[in-house]
Amino acid sequence: MTLKVCETFASLLGESTHAGRPAFFIRLTGCNLRCRYCDTPYAYEEGREVALADLVAMAQNTAFRLVLVTGGEPLLQAGTLLLLTRLTDAGVSVVLETNGSLSIRKVDPRVRRILDVKCPGSGMSAHNLWDNLAFLGPQDEVKFVITGPDDFLWALDVIRDYRLAGRLPLLISPVFGAVDPKEAAGWILKSGLPLRLNLQLHKYIWGPDVRGV
Repeated sequence: MTLKVCETFASLLGESTHAGRPAFFIRLTGCNLRCRYCDTPYAYEEGREVALADLVAMAQNTAFRLVLVTGGEPLLQAGTLLLLTRLTDAGVSVVLETNGSLSIRKVDPRVRRILDVKCPGSGMSAHNLWDNLAFLGPQDEVKFVITGPDDFLWALDVIRDYRLAGRLPLLISPVFGAVDPKEAAGWILKSGLPLRLNLQLHKYIWGPDVRGV
């Protein structure tokens, strides 16, 4: 079995509660959404076929025991579910980033899932698969990428309606260069909710246009 892979590399995780941790990245090709602020459009189609067994071997041969499977949208490829299980069986910790438009029900429960709930500012909020929220556990995370105050208020409504506060980590991710982190921090403090400011650490370290970091 093969998967179409855009790139693999070792770097620090730039987002989530694991931000700053060294990890091995597997970025799969293909995405069914077109967010207005997308910073990896090259992953829409660019890539090569790589055997699943080779991906597992690459992950095992790195110095890190943490693997991030991302995209694009990883769950578009049928082999991704098996890849996640094989990586976990190999003894590494696995994190999956998904855009929230496809079901996560069959994802190996040992995998930590970071579910992106698309806010209106993305232009893709109609594609949220709300049933996914019921499949999340305390080891998973929900991310809201915000383009401004309206997106933040919309995120608060979702958090309230689905009773997410206190259930699992909730990430507020300001679009780099579009939302002042100080403003976002103020909104979080004013909300009184247990939210986490989720800056894209890699962009502050290496710049917004550098690949493979």
